[in-house]
Amino acid sequence: MRRVDDVLTALSGQIDELEALVAPLDADGWAAPSACAGWSVSDVVLHLAQTDEMAIGSLEDRLPEVVAELAGDAPPAADVDEGAARMVDRERGAPGPEVLARWRSGADTLVAGLGSGDPSRRVTWVAGQLSVRTLATTRLAETWIHSGDVAYAFGQPMSATDRLWHIARLAWRTVPYAFARAGRPPLAGPVAFDLRAPDGSTWAFGPETGDAATTVSGDAWDLCRVAGQRASAAETGLRASGPDGEAVLELVRTFA
Repeated sequence: MRRVDDVLTALSGQIDELEALVAPLDADGWAAPSACAGWSVSDVVLHLAQTDEMAIGSLEDRLPEVVAELAGDAPPAADVDEGAARMVDRERGAPGPEVLARWRSGADTLVAGLGSGDPSRRVTWVAGQLSVRTLATTRLAETWIHSGDVAYAFGQPMSATDRLWHIARLAWRTVPYAFARAGRPPLAGPVAFDLRAPDGSTWAFGPETGDAATTVSGDAWDLCRVAGQRASAAETGLRASGPDGEAVLELVRTFA
């Protein structure tokens, strides 16, 4: 098992990757359409700044106050996506360098906060209670997803590095949550992922004892894109066998 320090190293690396993409941009670059429908590159980075600030609030046991501040006087949102869209609508318009400075400052503060204290401490997040370690991994997953949204604006693919190990493991661990969130019946049995890593090695996630009822196999990059809702399983080489195979490929996710 990899250590929490490895998650934080991966998160820091992903933050640096995104900064390298956006730091050289001029005004037109910041205004370029991202892979998020209706959002510019600036909007995507603003969204990351806002959600990192929420994560800091989670670590400091003041998440509701941070959400209220970001939402302003907007009415309650029907779901997470609507709430995120309203927050971006409320604050968009700042020059790109200001958005970058806000996001980077918050990201650095977040990484420092995630690295202090007990990684198993439970904190409140959008989907309920989770450990600090898991919060770090969700921030890595979201930063990677939105780095890809920004890269799309300039004709570049989502990156494929060993940081994906943490994202793929998160997707595997949260399969039961994904089924419950969708109102589906419980899984028929354990699920395993047998994935090809970016360096050609194999990443295997599965039950510690006994056999898996359902197995998903294929490229880790594809799995992470599907779990991040940036591709459908049909657009990839992912394959699943077992009673829940089709449903796992439909429902797997890395965010609330």
